[in-house]
Amino acid sequence: MNIRLLNFILLMVFTLFSCNEPNTEKPAESATASNPVSHIKTSILSGWNNWNNPSVLSYVHMPDGLNLQFKMRKKGKGPYWLDETYVASPKYNFKEKIKPKEHAYDGSYSALHLEWEGTKANIESATDGEDFVLLYTPDSTQENVHILVLETGFLWNKPGSLMLDSEGIKAETANSKYLIQAIGQQTSMPLPISTPYFTFDSDRQVAIFTGKKRTLQEVQEIVKNQKNNLKSNAQKYGDLAPVYEGIQSLVAWNQFYDAFNDRGISSVSRIWNEAWGGYIIFDWDTYFIALVAAIENKALAYNNVFAITKSITDGGFIPNVAATYKKSNDRSQPPVGAMTVKMIYDQYQEKWFLEEVYDELLTWNRWWAKNRDNQGYLSWGSHPHPEGMEANTLQAAKWESGLDNSPMFDEAVFNEETHMLELASVGLMGMYIADCKYLAAISRELGKGNEERELLERAEKYAKKLNELWDENLGIYRDKDLVTGKFTNHLSPTHFYPLLAAVPNQQQAERMVNEHLMNPKEFYGDYMIPSISRNDSAYPDNSYWRGRIWAPMNYLVYMGLRNYDLPEARKTMAEKSTKLLMQEWMEEGHIHENYNAENGEGDDMRNSDPFYAWGGLLGYIPLVEKGFIEIETLKK
Repeated sequence: MNIRLLNFILLMVFTLFSCNEPNTEKPAESATASNPVSHIKTSILSGWNNWNNPSVLSYVHMPDGLNLQFKMRKKGKGPYWLDETYVASPKYNFKEKIKPKEHAYDGSYSALHLEWEGTKANIESATDGEDFVLLYTPDSTQENVHILVLETGFLWNKPGSLMLDSEGIKAETANSKYLIQAIGQQTSMPLPISTPYFTFDSDRQVAIFTGKKRTLQEVQEIVKNQKNNLKSNAQKYGDLAPVYEGIQSLVAWNQFYDAFNDRGISSVSRIWNEAWGGYIIFDWDTYFIALVAAIENKALAYNNVFAITKSITDGGFIPNVAATYKKSNDRSQPPVGAMTVKMIYDQYQEKWFLEEVYDELLTWNRWWAKNRDNQGYLSWGSHPHPEGMEANTLQAAKWESGLDNSPMFDEAVFNEETHMLELASVGLMGMYIADCKYLAAISRELGKGNEERELLERAEKYAKKLNELWDENLGIYRDKDLVTGKFTNHLSPTHFYPLLAAVPNQQQAERMVNEHLMNPKEFYGDYMIPSISRNDSAYPDNSYWRGRIWAPMNYLVYMGLRNYDLPEARKTMAEKSTKLLMQEWMEEGHIHENYNAENGEGDDMRNSDPFYAWGGLLGYIPLVEKGFIEIETLKK
């Protein structure tokens, strides 16, 4: 592993997961011509795109794996090579600085700005039918000139041959032939590279292309046209066109080829994938990425849903994490799967999609009631597992919540016999009741009446217990310490999640909003919503879930507001989310994992990944609010 990545991961306090066994996860189904799952998989894994996770400067044709990759070699003292490239904040001390720009899902256009050791340049890619072009354009001023290298190869041990001759680099597979040519003054630089390559000085414009002979002007025209196509498509979102461009680019840049499972999906970030030896997918993160992708990319949305849902454990739950060699067999994560699947179904109306994941979602729903029921409430937990390093511990239970270091758990007691926190969780109960209701709606769509009744009965059962957590004096639901029998003192956005399940009445919802969400001493502010109330003693910590803003919290609260007549609160959440998203996207090309609740910055903390895919939920909110995405609600 690149030492920079190792250092980065060591800095992330909460990334040690309790799982050791090899992950034997398989693709959703074997490939057959008539299988819709196979068709979706094939439709994604075709054409040119940034499929190679270790570098955003790698452009790969699938399914044959032909790779064209820009690298740089320093002319002065080492380190000599710019090789692996990621989107990272300067706080990570990476030598390169990459500002991602537009990226089409299908790879028809992409753009980024690169800075490395005094070299600065824009790099754009585009397609012209089956052909591919790359345009490297240095900035007008350069501090240093290095050797720009275009390296070729076949990735993932896919078969093919390469040969350099006077025409260019010829690549051949069993079914395809490519001629790779270049425009630009080539240098004669002997380098220890095992496959054919081109070299150029980094201060000159360079064009790379496949297929027929082209002029520089023709390459520039292809790039311009595809960029215009991307911009034109975004214009249908009106004033929110830049918002859509940002969240599409975020998910598209994080799209990659998972060679271990032969699938194209979008992960939380490339850095996380590399740190875990190939790929890593998290429970609620992956569902949320699917939701954002579903705005225009059905295949990617479906594939992400299949990837996480089909990783269900032998214990019957969707795991916190499924990675190249590991899976968290001791704990799950927030139950947002049925809601996400139903919302994607509402958009595309394909019942086979529901049928493909229904059994797993139902099994998971039943698992919560069987394994996390605590005195009739629901609590986060972690049950023993023979190979779990951290299983059955307080920290593992926090990981199940997805809120790894939230102050809500500072006083919580973990019961090693029940394997749960002695804490009745308003957030978990709100999400779970919503899961029951959305899954009941799916059951109804599939004609499964018995299971629909089962789910609605379970929703009603836990709604009654959730209403016991209503504090009439404070006007909000509160977590309950099951040791002392008293409400806890912390308030977070999770205490609005009963709105998500349509449990409160309109009057209660108004109190929650007016007395808390719009209270500047608690959650209201120029930037919203902090992950703990502003008057909490942990809020100044400004670290991870201790005070920072997270896109999924904004999204879940906003979705809850839609179940009620609360138009001003919805409008506020949409506007605040848009402001937060666009601030660093426009300035830095970053869409962060979490943000400072005082100034909206993401780069201020090392443990905020600068290009984290679920940040796209911040843009999803205003698109729903303005009516560009139509979704059904769970009205009281």
